[in-house]
Amino acid sequence: MAIDKKHYTGAESEGGITSSYATDDGVKLKVPYSFMGSIYDEAERNAALAAMAQDSLTMGPKTQEFQKKFAAKHGVKYAYACTNCTTGMHVITQLFDIRPGDEVIVTPNTFVATSLVILKEGGIPVFADIDPKTFNIDPVDVERKITAKTKAIYVVHYAGLMVDMDPIMEIAKKHGLKVLEDCAHATGSSYKGRMAGSIGDAGAFSFHSLKNITTCGEGGMITTNNDEYSNGIQNLRCMSNQPQSWNDQLADINNPEWHFGKIVCKKTDPIEYWLPAHFDVIPWNGHWGSNYRMNEIQAAVGCAQLDKLDMLVAKRREIAHKISAGLQDVKGVETPYEPADRYHSFHLYTLCVNEKELGGSRDEFLRVLYQEEGVQGILHYQPTFHFTGLKRMGYDPDQCPLASEFFYKRELNLPMHPRLTEQNIEDMINGVRNAAAKIRKRHNKA
Repeated sequence: MAIDKKHYTGAESEGGITSSYATDDGVKLKVPYSFMGSIYDEAERNAALAAMAQDSLTMGPKTQEFQKKFAAKHGVKYAYACTNCTTGMHVITQLFDIRPGDEVIVTPNTFVATSLVILKEGGIPVFADIDPKTFNIDPVDVERKITAKTKAIYVVHYAGLMVDMDPIMEIAKKHGLKVLEDCAHATGSSYKGRMAGSIGDAGAFSFHSLKNITTCGEGGMITTNNDEYSNGIQNLRCMSNQPQSWNDQLADINNPEWHFGKIVCKKTDPIEYWLPAHFDVIPWNGHWGSNYRMNEIQAAVGCAQLDKLDMLVAKRREIAHKISAGLQDVKGVETPYEPADRYHSFHLYTLCVNEKELGGSRDEFLRVLYQEEGVQGILHYQPTFHFTGLKRMGYDPDQCPLASEFFYKRELNLPMHPRLTEQNIEDMINGVRNAAAKIRKRHNKA
């Protein structure tokens, strides 16, 4: 197949495929794939303007409010805002004390960030295959991959459908492993009545522009119920600052003086607001922190978005269920599976093609859907071990055959966001039906 370099350019953004799916190939689209996954109105605009009028523009009162509201909404003791889901997962990887040579079991069906944070600390991602119905990591294969070097399991709630967490947590308990929930797709999702990010040892959320709620295009949240991790998160997301170090020294009744660098003060001396120093810097369990703080404008918008979360997810679910209902009788096309014990937030609407029943390939179907029906589908995710950087590390390209078949042969994602109109929904249903019919006719399938 000839490759047209103009098919995707990313000319209007530096983020490439992480910022836009715009093309300049001349195709007239009825339903393009949008990079705005939420709804903004006066609430977000007013919140941003009010935050701009504050004296503090980072890690101030709106950040505190956003964190408290998010923790309450997701049923966790602690929530800490950060720059994005990747940096949130990096903090958690440091909390778990992942070191060079430690193995972490992870799904290959995810954005590269889930493995990247392991690699950054010198850990070794070990890939477990997916469940072909849910597209999530398979707990059975997770247990097969555990060795003496395994230290943690990183699960991803793909498309907004939560992983089957009970067996994952049982495996973790049995083998003494930590569990990270990558909740980038799952703000508002639940499993057996428990919210995403509340079941594992820690969770990380994304507020990228594509996600169910977004804080001005980027942003993230770390969740945990662990008191020790709460302290660690505050250290690692803010350059290993320890603002309580002087209080610790004050509490030492056997020491009549403060000692910090060259500063020595008697405890009987008056306390001035500039003395003895603003903070101390101490690494967390040998790990140095970074600047992963959220600013106040993002947090203010996040508060407004969180107020809309139930509505936004309800709209996604309504749209998804309409599409599924309209495609039930289309031979060779499979709609998303929803287990009864899970609340799917439909960050993605993943349609699967059964090539044997359809009579043509997934790529042929996607091409007809796009070029002839004007519906822009996209693909998520190429197995992580197929990226050049990991291939150079010697990863077996044939591991996890179900994940490979899913990406290369089965899946595509239809446009999904809460602003889709009834006409958009009708165009997608008709587009899928027409594309399937055209391929069956071309291949003489009944």
